Amino acid sequence: MLKKILIGSALVAGTGALIGGTSAMSYVRTGYHSVRDHIKDQIPIDLEIKRVRDMILNLKPEIAENLRIIAREEVEVAKLQKEVQSKGTSLAKSKEAILRLKDDLQSGVKFVSYGGRTYDMDQVKKDLNDRFKHFQTQEATYDKLEKVLEAREMNLEAARRKLDAMLAAKRQHEVTVENLQARWTMHQVVDASSQYSLHDSSLSNVRETLDDISTRLDVAEKMMNLDESTTGIPVLEEAAPEDLVDQITHYFGTDTVESEALADK
Repeated sequence: MLKKILIGSALVAGTGALIGGTSAMSYVRTGYHSVRDHIKDQIPIDLEIKRVRDMILNLKPEIAENLRIIAREEVEVAKLQKEVQSKGTSLAKSKEAILRLKDDLQSGVKFVSYGGRTYDMDQVKKDLNDRFKHFQTQEATYDKLEKVLEAREMNLEAARRKLDAMLAAKRQHEVTVENLQARWTMHQVVDASSQYSLHDSSLSNVRETLDDISTRLDVAEKMMNLDESTTGIPVLEEAAPEDLVDQITHYFGTDTVESEALADK
């Protein structure tokens, strides 16, 4: 049958080459799908169940790789979180120093002391300008890091959800294949039961034949007993006594006339 389908598909392909066009290709695709579906239908169900079990087992390396990727990303995100936190703390200190220098610059004094050293207002102004520019650069870097961290945290969460979905799907596939296995086992049991019923049918035929033989023997035995009771010399029958009339007359105590009258009645 498969050979015929393959030959038919080849003929369709050859005809399509002569006809040309999109329609011919649709015939080729139809023939291909027919062959594929036919081959698939010929695969035993138990083999298909085993194959899908192997496919589920083959998901483990992929899941393990995803777990490794997520674990590595969790480490990287944790490092980035610490970096962002550290830069945020540094920016807060820089801002505090800038505001203090600004206040000193606006105070109107000519000199200020920091850490045991004295600075004039030109030095303060220059230092404030340098600090402010550095702060702006660091703040821009901090903002970018925050956005990167936010994006990586979102990607990490999406990866976790995807992994959870994969694990849930794997568990569902395992349940489904077990249900299919149970259905297939039940099918085999029912199929075996139908075979057993055939055996029971044969046994019933034997029992019926034995009953027929027994019935025929019962009938034959009864017929034999009947023949014995109605044929042959009656050796067991007793002859009537010679004084039968006298016995009857003595028993009833009546004469002949009364007996006749009784008979007329």
